[in-house]
Amino acid sequence: MNKNIYLDAAASALKPESVIAAEGAFLRESYANTGRGVCGRAAAADKMLADARFAVADFISAEYPNQVVFTSGTTDGMNRIVNIVRESCDIKTVAVSDLDHHSARMPWEHLARTGKIKLVKIPLTKNYDIDYENMPTADVVVITAMSNVLGAAQNVREIVAAARAKKRNVITIVDAAQYVAHKPINVKTWNCDFMCFSGHKIGADTGVGVMYIANSDSYNPDKFGGGMVQTISGDNWTIDASPNKFEAGTLPLTQIAGLPVAIQEWQSWSGAGDIISYMYDALSKMSHIRLLTEPDAKLISFVVDNMHVLDFGALIGAHDICVRVGNMCASWIHSAMGIDGSIRISVGPWNTMDDAKVVVDVIRGIVK
Repeated sequence: MNKNIYLDAAASALKPESVIAAEGAFLRESYANTGRGVCGRAAAADKMLADARFAVADFISAEYPNQVVFTSGTTDGMNRIVNIVRESCDIKTVAVSDLDHHSARMPWEHLARTGKIKLVKIPLTKNYDIDYENMPTADVVVITAMSNVLGAAQNVREIVAAARAKKRNVITIVDAAQYVAHKPINVKTWNCDFMCFSGHKIGADTGVGVMYIANSDSYNPDKFGGGMVQTISGDNWTIDASPNKFEAGTLPLTQIAGLPVAIQEWQSWSGAGDIISYMYDALSKMSHIRLLTEPDAKLISFVVDNMHVLDFGALIGAHDICVRVGNMCASWIHSAMGIDGSIRISVGPWNTMDDAKVVVDVIRGIVK
């Protein structure tokens, strides 16, 4: 059987043995619910959760650990932010862009369709970057820090600054789902109000994500239940402080146990520069291939003349090579580029230059 070559890190990263081991150890030795017990196992689980929160805060350069809220992923976080913001603020206008991923924009699109808000578009430059020099005025600005399709880091700090120049108290929301795998996040430098990413993009388990809230005291919770309430007396209750007030119910503790290990492993990876550069150069010389990404992008997206992306996916899949084909949960940027979908190659720490050479040879055979 041929080696399977996995080139779909941008969708979800493979899990290192250290992450699997950390989760297994937690399940075997320390598993208990958090914030609800006084036994030794409960204390160990509480410590694991606190340590993980500190690790994430350090990873994203948050000022305080209580700004870190655990979610099930970016989609969960982006949808929850909509409810949190609307629960606490009078929102009339929301700025989005064609760079946005589905979960970043669809919840606001839904509200616009039902007449609850108005959407305005942030224009893109000719290179499909966010044109922050022509930022519209809005109550909320949604920022996709790196496109799933184009793999180019956006200047989040300048985008946030431009949004605040238009409206001082604007609420800025950053989707860092793709960015987190390639560039350091610094929420203090960005000066954003909210930020989300998924653990599975950097080798953690599925089902765990992070929602950063800069000023948690300014917002009301969107979910109610155990863990977020201090006292209840009849019809009256007192809500706990952040992060507890945003973490009702049982958290994905096993996945959280693996997240700091995944962060450490991912930070030790030097990146995919040489592999991506080799494949980009090779693909750029093949007739019938139109590259959509720039040479310095963190991934490669392309289309093949007169070939549907699903057909290409089936052909390369027959060689035990996994790439992503379709709209990458980013339909708007494909529409802006005049295409229905694309083919994406993304790499992780498990990929080698030998993998790249095999893939290039296979693609050359498919498109010739």
